[in-house]
Amino acid sequence: MKFLTKVLTTTALVAAAATPAFAGEKWDMPMAYSASNYHSATGAEFAKCVTTGTGGEIEIVTHPSGSLFPGAQIKRAVQTGQVPIGERLLSGHANENALFGFDSIPFLATSFDASDKLWKAAKPSLEKVLEAQNLTLLYAVPWPPQGFYFKNEVNSVADMKGIKFRSYNTATSRIAELTGMLPVTIEAAEISQAFATGVAESMISSGSTGYDRKVWESLNYFYEVDAWLPRNYVMVNSQVWSGVSDQNKNVIRGCAELAEYAGNWRAKEYTGFTLQGLRDGGMKVGPASEQMVNELKEIGVTMTNEWLAEAGEEGAAIVDAFKAMQ
Repeated sequence: MKFLTKVLTTTALVAAAATPAFAGEKWDMPMAYSASNYHSATGAEFAKCVTTGTGGEIEIVTHPSGSLFPGAQIKRAVQTGQVPIGERLLSGHANENALFGFDSIPFLATSFDASDKLWKAAKPSLEKVLEAQNLTLLYAVPWPPQGFYFKNEVNSVADMKGIKFRSYNTATSRIAELTGMLPVTIEAAEISQAFATGVAESMISSGSTGYDRKVWESLNYFYEVDAWLPRNYVMVNSQVWSGVSDQNKNVIRGCAELAEYAGNWRAKEYTGFTLQGLRDGGMKVGPASEQMVNELKEIGVTMTNEWLAEAGEEGAAIVDAFKAMQ
């Protein structure tokens, strides 16, 4: 990680060499996850790269942990110009357009390699959707594979019935419905309190989220099912972007490319580290039972068909393009 930090910083310094430093625009960048999370750390380095690379003409200041806007409000804040730039979970918008949920189709892409291919297949369509919403995509970074967290041991879908389940997008709400769990909408910044107070008793998320929020203080089991690898993305208001000089656009694009690379690298490295962190915290971490996996895959088929029906021809084209890469 120190190497990647040096790469980002060095690139920014090289870019800054031709740019005079002076007080310029300040871009506040809301982020939903804690400052210690690798998405936020990558975003902070991206911000520093842009600030240095533009010679201070554009200073990006990150605001992690939903401190400026809660996660659910970040995209709207960027769209409407309340802030020029922000980071958000892509699938958090699946209720407004099914294409945003391409990365949360259960058991479609279950590895980093498959996730990268799915992203390549979906990116052109996503950019068009965002463009129509006054947003320009800068970069996107995956989360580690998603698994199930529970307070008590669970070996089948029947064991899940009635459990209060944290939902944060359309896919997680639907999983709750199909398993008989009770969905409760909880943003990332509220996870620790929700589990501590019993508002929620379960969630599907990465080892990273559980580790960052020390969920072992309330939960006891993490089942590795590798359901999907969702992505966070960084977007900029298109009107603001149109006012950026070509030179600074090139700097920002370069910093974004490096941030995407660094974020992908960190996601892979962080996967094993955080699962061990859950174990060290006292949680039982391991594969789900064969019965539970088979039952979840049946639910995955149902959700895939539902997504394809909702996403239409564009959604089918994404899945077809992805499968052609396999």
